Amino acid sequence: METGYYDLLGAKPDATEEELKKAYRKMAMKYHPDKNPDAGDKFKDISQAYEVLSDKKKRALYDEGGDKAIKEGGSGGGGGGFGNPMDIFNMMFGGGMGGGMGGMGGRQSNKTKPMVHKLTVSLEDLYNGKVRKLAASIDVICEGCDGQGGKDVKSCTGCNGRGVKITTRQMGPGMIQQMQGVCGECEGKGKVIPPSKKCKTCKGKGTSREKKVIEVNLDKGVASDYKKVFYGEGDQEPGKERGDIIIQLEVKEHALFQRHGADLSMKLDLELTEALCGMKTVIKTLDSRSIVISTEPGEVIKHAMIKMVPGEGMPTHKDPFNKGKLIIIFNVNFPKSIDAAAAKKILPLLPKVNKPAVPNDAEEVSMQDFDGNATWGGEKTTGHDHDEEYEQGPGPGGPQCQQM
Repeated sequence: METGYYDLLGAKPDATEEELKKAYRKMAMKYHPDKNPDAGDKFKDISQAYEVLSDKKKRALYDEGGDKAIKEGGSGGGGGGFGNPMDIFNMMFGGGMGGGMGGMGGRQSNKTKPMVHKLTVSLEDLYNGKVRKLAASIDVICEGCDGQGGKDVKSCTGCNGRGVKITTRQMGPGMIQQMQGVCGECEGKGKVIPPSKKCKTCKGKGTSREKKVIEVNLDKGVASDYKKVFYGEGDQEPGKERGDIIIQLEVKEHALFQRHGADLSMKLDLELTEALCGMKTVIKTLDSRSIVISTEPGEVIKHAMIKMVPGEGMPTHKDPFNKGKLIIIFNVNFPKSIDAAAAKKILPLLPKVNKPAVPNDAEEVSMQDFDGNATWGGEKTTGHDHDEEYEQGPGPGGPQCQQM
């Protein structure tokens, strides 16, 4: 008797259907491409073996004539094969192709939900590159019960193993509402375990908690909204493909710089003296260098003027020696007042101002500081303003204006 398919599953030739299913589950999880990328052929062979042995007719044909009998008359013209090994895996683990999930309608995801972690980083981390480590707690298949939750596991009779119940409610004559909800008897698991038979390690959950350290490598210039996905490194659920871990960056606000893609911007405060007579200042960069920017005397810096320094922005991702611009926005601080005598001395040095011609009948007025809490436009008006002498006429039956 040929036993190659049984050997692939690690099962005996006289194994029951439940034993074959358990053996396939264990081997498929071990050699799944997400967990073992180099075992694609092995996973395919395991799936093919289970496809044959899980079908009573094909199993009988294989037991009698081996793999040759299957190729000649089994999976060809009759029922055919699944084709894709993942189809078998999805069907086995509730992927929506049939079995217990078929009645739920539509194709259901067979993958555990991903774990999303926000990783707070600084602008310096993105500029210089950094390796960050993150500790995460994940669910893993319990080794004590192989994810079964215990012994004597039976399909829930309340939901027929689907994990959900559909209830109907009479809304009115000839009107019925259908509602779907989690089965309370099995808590949505589709199976029940006697309390005395539950696994002591996981207490019937089928999973246990495990600490996992994730290493996130941030390249220089990586985007601020960068996401890193660790495929197949997240939570495990019995009968499902292992989930992913998604790392989402969250950049802390910087005291000086703001990022705009490959460029950086900053605000630089100047005194009026510096704006008119020249300035020199030192800027500390994100990689702890000191750069000096300056203007010559006579080069006037206007308030809100923008200048740039090429090559002092963010490194380009994957090309860190190519950097963006440093954009500088100047904020000129004007003095609140200056001495009248000093103003007369400064006046000849400044550009001449044309004095307006003042009419003889012009009136002199005085200016005051504007109160920031004052209401623009005076007191507010409402839509109910009306002429006090006007009285509302009668209702719809009264006189009305006629359009011309």
